Amino acid sequence: MADNYNDEVINRLREYLRIPSVHPDVDYHDCVEFFKSQAKSLDLPIEVYEFAPKKPVVIITWKGLEPDLPAILLNSHMDVVPVFEDHWTHPPFDAVLTNDGWLYARGSQDMKSVGMIHLEAVRRLKDAGVILKRTVHVSFVPDEEIGGDLGMNLFTLSEEFKNLNIGFALDESCPSIDDTLLAFHGERTCRQIKVTCLGNPGHGSLLFDNTAGEKLYYMIDKFMKFREAERKKLKSILETGGVTTVNLTMIEGGVQVNVLPEKLSVSFDVRIAPDVDHDEFDNMIQSWCNEAGEGVSFEYYIKNPQIKCTCIDENAVFFTALKDSLDKMGIKLNCLICPGTTDARYIRKQGIPAINLTPMTNTPLLIHAHDERIHVDRYREGIDIMEKMLTAIANV
Repeated sequence: MADNYNDEVINRLREYLRIPSVHPDVDYHDCVEFFKSQAKSLDLPIEVYEFAPKKPVVIITWKGLEPDLPAILLNSHMDVVPVFEDHWTHPPFDAVLTNDGWLYARGSQDMKSVGMIHLEAVRRLKDAGVILKRTVHVSFVPDEEIGGDLGMNLFTLSEEFKNLNIGFALDESCPSIDDTLLAFHGERTCRQIKVTCLGNPGHGSLLFDNTAGEKLYYMIDKFMKFREAERKKLKSILETGGVTTVNLTMIEGGVQVNVLPEKLSVSFDVRIAPDVDHDEFDNMIQSWCNEAGEGVSFEYYIKNPQIKCTCIDENAVFFTALKDSLDKMGIKLNCLICPGTTDARYIRKQGIPAINLTPMTNTPLLIHAHDERIHVDRYREGIDIMEKMLTAIANV
């Protein structure tokens, strides 16, 4: 156990995990200073950009033998979600390492450990005197946990990003609970919808026609029947990314219990599967509105564009190299559609192939959960895996 406490690799991770870069109102200063010290110890150049105030993007660059070739991007985010400290066995920002090798900390799975795995793989290769063919950029970005609009989104739209000449990127997935690594090659499209129903107002004791309540009921029934049909397609939670999810999240309206309202509304969180025609989906909702009656309409809180998934067939040279490296290690890979959203969507939006992969197996899935933790043995194995994957993709 003393080896764990004295291990520089583990202690660098613990130092990063102790920085409380937690929402809301994240202060990224200590993260930036930490990575400046890491870049100095690696003798690598570092750039810090702010495309929005107090939203730094950190880039550590390892130049390759053929720097004109499209580069590799290893991306992670610095921010973490809030904690309910009373429910934790150990303080979530103390990075407590127990005698049996478990490291408790917010961000230990999502995703500070992955960012450090990226950096430790570079460190190990560089210390061994290896020089890869392609340049490798290790990026640390803000605000992924609140959508990334002022982080990766602005970064990918910048000239600074274009000048990096990225050819392929890796980002986060989630730890695997067994021996098979989980990878995501695409995401569903997030769309948040508000349906508004107008109707005849009046006294609550009467049975008027054309009421807002009747129309609201019709619309909710349509959405929930669609939801049930999609739910029946599921055999496991991991397949959620392959179906369209619909969840009712808000109902609004009414002025008094005995008054028929002039207007009622209902809101849904919708994630559209990649194989669904998004225009046809919109037309389906519009047809429901037409069927419900006069004065029924829908609008979007959020209408994200459809983003093409990353190709994973035999013509995808970077993915093929990644997969081959895992095959040589005897590691299985399950490539799916991500059930949530990550910063990789902004990279894919620029036409750059990106794979989400967290190289840790046999780990309980505790992303955003109480007592988030990883085992140091799985972390070390993750560095081994990343070292070999990075060597393969950067030498394509």
